Amino acid sequence: MRAITKPSTAKCDLNTYTLFLLAESKYPGCTRLAEIMKDLSHDSVNRFLLREQYEPKDLFEEIKANINLIGGTLSGDDTVIDKPHSDPKITELIGYYYSGRHHRAVKGIQLITLYYTDLSGKSVPINYRIYNKQENKTKNDYLREMIAEVMTWGLSPKTVTTDSWYSSQKNLKFFRDKGLGFLTGIAKNRSCSVDGKNFAQVQNLEIPESGLIVYLKNFGQVKVFRRSFKNVRVASRREAYRYYIMYLSEKDALFSISIKEFKELHSIHWGIECYHRAIKQVCGIGHFMVRTTEAIKTHFFSAIRAFTQLELMRAEELIENWYEIQRNLSLQVARDFILSHLTQELTLSA
Repeated sequence: MRAITKPSTAKCDLNTYTLFLLAESKYPGCTRLAEIMKDLSHDSVNRFLLREQYEPKDLFEEIKANINLIGGTLSGDDTVIDKPHSDPKITELIGYYYSGRHHRAVKGIQLITLYYTDLSGKSVPINYRIYNKQENKTKNDYLREMIAEVMTWGLSPKTVTTDSWYSSQKNLKFFRDKGLGFLTGIAKNRSCSVDGKNFAQVQNLEIPESGLIVYLKNFGQVKVFRRSFKNVRVASRREAYRYYIMYLSEKDALFSISIKEFKELHSIHWGIECYHRAIKQVCGIGHFMVRTTEAIKTHFFSAIRAFTQLELMRAEELIENWYEIQRNLSLQVARDFILSHLTQELTLSA
């Protein structure tokens, strides 16, 4: 957690920079903020980014009073912040990572997030990591590390959701050992058995809509569900499905899992995908022109913090959705521009 040794006298602070990211959707950088805030130099902004050392726990400490820490759902996933014009040789943390959006490896920064949805429906990022190859960790290492952290911080979730990338045997046993239920995607070739003896690939099982209780190889009993793709071209009917497994920590709870519960949990997990879009579109996470690890981390912290403010405003019904603030700002600018030019034309014609 960030240690504060003395009160800051800097002109640029976290609140100023966070509001800048919420207000400015197009033009990035220290110079742009200096142009907006005329009494602020771009050097002051740059020093702020270099000086501060915010940690994920600082984010947790700021938002924990606004959420129910007990019984919610943790969703884990990653995304790539595209930086196609950055040079990995001079900008730290930049690398090539597979992007689900582009369906190929792209240049950028990889962000791994734990996203928490409480029982009232509030959804906020609760922990995160910026992938750093120098740390010699995998995305799975980061996920387990983050879950262990938030539970020591006082969070008591009931369930974890992930996509198939995070459904390794080691991860599933980790979830179980932490007393967590889970919903994860799994690869179509994972070995399962209905009777506990004869194993087959999950894609070869007859799975009813209500799900099927099976033995997952090297793990134990889970309930498997199958969902069909929509509007996706596939080579064969077998490829038109995604497979998911559910596990609940309570004894005999697997037998009571309904298709409704599966769909509800699957819908909750979709929230992290919406979060990924929002931090890119309205929180300016990709809008930075700094090169050092320290400055990039401060920028990312500020962007993620900006999203939490939007979500809390939405939950309190101060705004209808995350996009409303920037939409209203652009509306006002466009309105003022049109009205001023119409006034000028009327004056000239008179």
